[in-house]
Amino acid sequence: MSTSGIVYRPRRLRTTPRMRRLVAEHRLHAADLVLPLFVKEGLTEPAPISSMPGQVQHTEESLADAVAQATRAGVGGIMLFGIPAVRDARGSAGDDADGILQRGIRVARQAVAAVEAESGRPGPVVMADTCLDEFTDHGHCGVLAADGTVDNDATLERYASMAVAQAKAGTEVVAPSGMMDGQVAVIRDALDDAGFEHVGILAYSAKYASAFYGPFREAVDSALQGDRRTYQMDAANAREGLREADLDLAEGADMVMVKPAGTSLDVLRGVADRTDVPVAAYQVSGEYAMIEAAAANGWIDRRGAILESVLAIKRAGADLILTYWAVEIAGWLD
Repeated sequence: MSTSGIVYRPRRLRTTPRMRRLVAEHRLHAADLVLPLFVKEGLTEPAPISSMPGQVQHTEESLADAVAQATRAGVGGIMLFGIPAVRDARGSAGDDADGILQRGIRVARQAVAAVEAESGRPGPVVMADTCLDEFTDHGHCGVLAADGTVDNDATLERYASMAVAQAKAGTEVVAPSGMMDGQVAVIRDALDDAGFEHVGILAYSAKYASAFYGPFREAVDSALQGDRRTYQMDAANAREGLREADLDLAEGADMVMVKPAGTSLDVLRGVADRTDVPVAAYQVSGEYAMIEAAAANGWIDRRGAILESVLAIKRAGADLILTYWAVEIAGWLD
């Protein structure tokens, strides 16, 4: 019998790396990770993104190389964003059959297939962002009404057309991120009517109007003036995020997402607890930039901070994690 008076000693399960590995409650796997990638029309070589050290806007050629690298690393998915050479008020390049995003999808599918043929292993699922902000000359996620507001229902028609164009190019999952009311239902109907019943929908369900998107704006050469607070969610609200997820599921979403991940862990937990479909979380550009900047200054341990931040998202309930470190993390895992 112990004479110390201490009955339980939790530290026994922390004594060695072997013990901690054995009793870990949550683990990362490369298949959990989704790599966001940017492809820009007209580039002759990859263009570094200054606020996201280590990330670039790809040419179509370098995109193929990046997708092949992600495939060999075993990541579960890639999420493509296209940056056109020409923008207009309707975002016409977004559903152009030969637009940059559709070309990028075809490049990615070919790169995945080539590595799969070599390795005999399944590669990442090719997903595409389904939103107009990269394609409009005003930078908003939808078309504008005469009074300058974003026209919800007119935008839905554009999203449906984009989703079908992406499906024709070969995307396996479309990802509506514009936070328009009814977007999942309209896209599901359009895909089904066009014969793409097999194409899935990953809905950005709880997407907040966040200050942490700043570096992403540089990544997509955003033309936005003002903000997106009339359609993206207020950071003060948690229940609203759960309701948005419920609505998207009722409209036919196959997967739902919470964004940004790091500042929305409570909402992520709540969504994961109320649904039986896969739940994704997006570790956004600002989260990436903060860790990279602090590590570059020697203020934090870079690898430790990256793994801790992603593991926290997993612990909060994410099945899938979009992170710009996907390939690097995959290389660190057992």
